[in-house]
Amino acid sequence: MLLDRRGLLAGTGAYVLWGVLPVYFGLLRPAGAVEIIAHRVVWSLLFCAVLLTVTRGWAAFVTVLRTPRTLGLLSIAAVLLAANWLTFVYGTLSGHVVDAALGYFINPLVTVALAVVVLGERLRRLQWVALGFGVVAVLLITVGYGRLPWIALTLAASFGGYGLLKNRVGRSVTAVPGLAAETLVLAPVAVGYLLWLGTAGQAAFGVNGTGHVLAMIGTGVVTAVPLLLFGDSARRLPLSVVGMLQYLAPVLQFVIGVVVLHETMPPARWWGFALVWVALVLLATDGLRTSRSGALARARATRP
Repeated sequence: MLLDRRGLLAGTGAYVLWGVLPVYFGLLRPAGAVEIIAHRVVWSLLFCAVLLTVTRGWAAFVTVLRTPRTLGLLSIAAVLLAANWLTFVYGTLSGHVVDAALGYFINPLVTVALAVVVLGERLRRLQWVALGFGVVAVLLITVGYGRLPWIALTLAASFGGYGLLKNRVGRSVTAVPGLAAETLVLAPVAVGYLLWLGTAGQAAFGVNGTGHVLAMIGTGVVTAVPLLLFGDSARRLPLSVVGMLQYLAPVLQFVIGVVVLHETMPPARWWGFALVWVALVLLATDGLRTSRSGALARARATRP
């Protein structure tokens, strides 16, 4: 199968950018996690407004706002997205990048679990085995490390729920109008918090030099650009290829946490990660097997 080169480059670019976000957010100190997320919401909304103008997407955005069911689902998705962003930035600033990587590694397992609990889907044997490995991994890390990996679990649960809601919205809402609607929902809270922070004299924005201001404004760009690249790749590549590319981000985050930031990796953590990686291999194997079976069935059905 010949892959679309532009789609492959776009997908790789999206996940590489997501993978190096811990380094970027580290540049935003001494701002705290909540202030960073508030700025991320505001600047993402403004950047989306520019993109809607350039791409002539205002009509699609207005349609989203005028569709109660769609707007309602995106509003819930916005809350989950904010929780995901806040947890990720907190993990980055507090020296838990490896936990964040673990969260995105186990996210596919959470997605499978949600398919069973929420959508009533039936799992195949390998999927059940993969889920079992994931549960054992979390228990092993909890017992061996002495605490529940709540950052990883929160990231996996919030992004899994976010993905489920975006799936329920369907393909009628593309990346930019969808992100614009989500950030619009969050904007009043974000602006209110930033105004309170400025009034209280506790804001880091504007008092740490021009570079810090530009980096804060850049949160809008680093939010929207990977989403646009991802959207382009998803339209051009098979879903199985996109699914494989998604592991680039947590791999990079893991490397940054261990090699660059020198976060501790006791044996229980290594064993936990190993079990998660085994679970992901099982999921990938099951997905490829199912995809091939489906392709063969379609080929037989189309034979004269």
